[in-house]
Amino acid sequence: MSIKSEVEVVDQAAVKRALTRITYEIIERNKGIEDLILVGIKTRGIYLARRIAERMKQLEGVDIPVGELDISLYRDDVHSIDSANEPRINGSNIPVPIEGKQVILIDDVLYTGRTIRAALDALMDLGRPSKISVAVLVDRGHRELPIRADFVGKNIPTSLGEQIKVGVEELDGEDHVLIQKLTN
Repeated sequence: MSIKSEVEVVDQAAVKRALTRITYEIIERNKGIEDLILVGIKTRGIYLARRIAERMKQLEGVDIPVGELDISLYRDDVHSIDSANEPRINGSNIPVPIEGKQVILIDDVLYTGRTIRAALDALMDLGRPSKISVAVLVDRGHRELPIRADFVGKNIPTSLGEQIKVGVEELDGEDHVLIQKLTN
């Protein structure tokens, strides 16, 4: 498949507003930030989690622990493994025990639900949080599993012939969300 066209649907300012809205919603629904841990799913989820934690620090004056979760070995949609595509263990880094804590899993795009399912499996191997919630910058629909996000920056309905591409300044030089139309 190749990209036929791409259109920016969310610009840098809108990404910032969406992350600020998610931050406020997390604080409000959790009645503060006590026992809260943010866990970003590699790769872009980590940068989004760090930004939400920074915004929480500005609002609440407290540092929130931010972890990094590598789910590559928990994926159920890797059908064949060869030396070129062998899943790599890049490591997860959760700075505090998650036992009894409220964990917010953060990712850039929610699509089929398989990434979140894999992240839940990985988290449960690390401990038993009191609650796990999901925050995503973009929910594009097309779920294959009964998974939903608790906090959503933008709902962007897509067709199966489209793809969402999230850019973050730390990796891609700018924040944006693109819809790419694919051709066979």
